[in-house]
Amino acid sequence: MGGLVARALLTLKNFKPELINLLITQATPHVAPVMPLDKYLTDFYTAVNNHWILKAQDLRNLTTLSVAGGFRDYQVRSGLAFLPRLSQHDSALSVVSSAVPRAWASTDHLSIVWCKELILATIRAFFDLIDENTRQITEDPKKRMSVLNHHFVRHPAKIFEENPEAFTELTGLFMWITVKASKWTYSVYNDSDGKYFTFPLASHRKSYSHVYCENSMLDTSSWIYGCMNSNSSMCLEATDLSWRAELLPTTKVVILKLQDYPSLSHIVIQVPPTVGNKYTLDCEFFKDDSRTVQLPVTHLFSFGLTSSKIQLNSSGLLYNVQLQHFNQVYQAFKIYIESHCQSLKERKPSVYRLHIPWSHEDSIIVAKAPSFTEISAKLHIAQPQNDSSVPELKIYSSSDCQYEVILKTSLLQVLGQIIRFHAGTLPVYIVSNILLTYGGQLSTLISTGQCSDFSLELVRTAKPYKVEPLISIVVFLQGFNWFREIWESLSLPEVDAAVLSSRDAWFPLVSLILFLFGTGIAYWSGVFFSTSLRLFSSLWLTLIRPTALQKDKLITPRRLCRVLSLALVSWTTCGAFAVFIIYLQYLFKVIKLNVNIRAEQNMLNGNSDHSKESSQNSSIHAIKNQSSVDGISEATQSLSNSATIAEAVNNFKMHVTILNLFTWIVLLNLPSLIYWLKNLRYNVRLDPDPCRSTAIIIICILEILMNSSTSEVKSSKLLKIAAKVPLPLSVAMLAFGRMHLYKVPHFVTFSLLLHVLCCIV
Repeated sequence: MGGLVARALLTLKNFKPELINLLITQATPHVAPVMPLDKYLTDFYTAVNNHWILKAQDLRNLTTLSVAGGFRDYQVRSGLAFLPRLSQHDSALSVVSSAVPRAWASTDHLSIVWCKELILATIRAFFDLIDENTRQITEDPKKRMSVLNHHFVRHPAKIFEENPEAFTELTGLFMWITVKASKWTYSVYNDSDGKYFTFPLASHRKSYSHVYCENSMLDTSSWIYGCMNSNSSMCLEATDLSWRAELLPTTKVVILKLQDYPSLSHIVIQVPPTVGNKYTLDCEFFKDDSRTVQLPVTHLFSFGLTSSKIQLNSSGLLYNVQLQHFNQVYQAFKIYIESHCQSLKERKPSVYRLHIPWSHEDSIIVAKAPSFTEISAKLHIAQPQNDSSVPELKIYSSSDCQYEVILKTSLLQVLGQIIRFHAGTLPVYIVSNILLTYGGQLSTLISTGQCSDFSLELVRTAKPYKVEPLISIVVFLQGFNWFREIWESLSLPEVDAAVLSSRDAWFPLVSLILFLFGTGIAYWSGVFFSTSLRLFSSLWLTLIRPTALQKDKLITPRRLCRVLSLALVSWTTCGAFAVFIIYLQYLFKVIKLNVNIRAEQNMLNGNSDHSKESSQNSSIHAIKNQSSVDGISEATQSLSNSATIAEAVNNFKMHVTILNLFTWIVLLNLPSLIYWLKNLRYNVRLDPDPCRSTAIIIICILEILMNSSTSEVKSSKLLKIAAKVPLPLSVAMLAFGRMHLYKVPHFVTFSLLLHVLCCIV
């Protein structure tokens, strides 16, 4: 969040943007909050991002770099850390740490700030950003972007130079050797004499389109040059092509398209005198078509049962495998690369690079040859609509090895992508399931007069077909202008699924999968909650003597004072704190009710056994009429107790469901409570408090509900309305709460408010 605060400085009226010309952030969620639990937080994000869009022209002098952690950062996904590239100027750069040269590794959210490779890349960039005259960060935005691209995007294995010389003199008493072959390898070890290897281009231009060279000596000196229109086999002045190179973990490579260099007559490879160094140089001319193959990715619903396979039989040094139709974030694959080599001699390792052309999120893997390597292929951001490029798997291979590439859909990785992008919406689906269960219990109360168990009612009523089709229809209709105009005229907010679809981060089955996840979590959390209540009740029974079951009044002066006290706590300290207090009070009340029910059931079972024994004795000893009258009175009392216990059980089941709903409200408000506790020594009152007003309403509602009974609800005229409302509320919650989690308590509060009215009316 520190990076977002730095960006927010520019929204202040009295802050001068020219005071800052460079901003580097690490693992900062710039696009949106990870969990939109707070309205103030989402408004803050909206204000900052809108200011940067509207004031883009004023911020053109500010260069911004955002470094994301990659797939190991489970707290902030990398897609949230990508800065928008504005059309007015090109001064924002976003990269993933796995693509940063000399780092090439994903980091978790904490280690990104002390990752040595990233620290060194940042320090080197700072040194190159210093202006020699002012001893400050350079004022030239083009130089700043050049430096950042040099160290964080494409490193040519050379020390940064702002304006490298166009031509370089090839000096030294080196031997000149002409190479006419299309493929060349040279191993250097203790070479005391320097050499220049020249490759005439005239003989290769007709047959080949590209030239590829690699050098395993990872120093920062120039090593490849181009001679301009030289008729002889040697030239004294050449252009330095080393700036076109790219650094990889085990080598530095150059790929030149011959058509782009029509004035070059020769390519020169320099081999300086070396003592004790051992490295290899390789060059080859090739046709791009012969080294580029297309591999269609498998369908999402193949579930890994089918695969796409390709065999690379040629003995080249470079292959480009284009992954066709790989452009969505919910796609995820396992790529298996098996290399077969002709001999067992020691050879350089192979480098596999998954290149995503529309964002800097490449991943690089180094593997021995021969070997069997597994690569995970998935995206941080989807392909933009105006982009037609294709992701590529680049294989920097050994010349005497053949490669087989197999691609399969990975179901676990697909589920992982869904969780990575949409786990923040799971509370909405869980509460929606519980709300449907709550409505089902009210309906059962109308039809049978009894309240069903939470788990059974969840299985019966929490069905995705009740909520998902309506949302999908609305999203589909919003694609039409006439419907959108009607929607806007009603002042309705945009459906969250439509917003996510516009960002290419949504498809219909995601919602179904998340709903099923929510159902499972709601079910097992309910089981855990009920088990915990039974354990606490057992502990209570062993320590404290239970009281008799009795019906409580809804409103008493004592409870009214308690409501006012908690409302005062909410207003003067923290709303989440007051909500947590009323939650504990409600939990205590439900545990006490369960204890009393169990005690009455045990007593009733004991009386039943006693009455059976009395009837047996009366038949043996011929007890007279008085005994039979006593038996009748005992039976009447037993029936009365059974009815009381049955009503208490119904009350308990309803309270358990309300507590399940309320538990998630407490969890959603928990960040405010934690923040307030951490800052309690500075200020007693949390200001602004995102849940202050909601907390006061919840306190009033729950103080009444915890003393209510199902007998009062059954006789209410509003019960049918209260039983039907949870379904549309669940639909509305999924429609407008996915990207605004702070709205979830509002829907639950409205449903519980109707329950309170049922107790009164």
